[in-house]
Amino acid sequence: MVNVNPYHRMLEDKIMTATREELTLILYEGGIKFLNKAIMAVEKKEMTEAHALILRTQDVVREFQLTLDHQYPISQDLDALYDYMHRRLVDANIRKDLEILNEVLGMFREFRDTWKEAMKLAKAG
Repeated sequence: MVNVNPYHRMLEDKIMTATREELTLILYEGGIKFLNKAIMAVEKKEMTEAHALILRTQDVVREFQLTLDHQYPISQDLDALYDYMHRRLVDANIRKDLEILNEVLGMFREFRDTWKEAMKLAKAG
């Protein structure tokens, strides 16, 4: 019998039942988690782990870019910001630069917080 990690099972259930808005929030939180772990890995000089975590963060950014609905004018601005974040992550990964990682982490947190507020406003009507 395969031993399933209860956390992974719970996350899988959360993702499978999430609305589009909740999935976006999950992605922002995932990016933040990967960046926090990447920062810790760089600080511990675990460069292979840092590399893998930064790549996962890049995947999150690319997912945001791929799922943008370009019928809205704000999409162009978001695409430019996501492109900037992706380029910064590539640079951070090459140099294992904590300053850049923290910059992108701040952007992720700002996006996440703004998204949470937008979700609250949408619920309020």
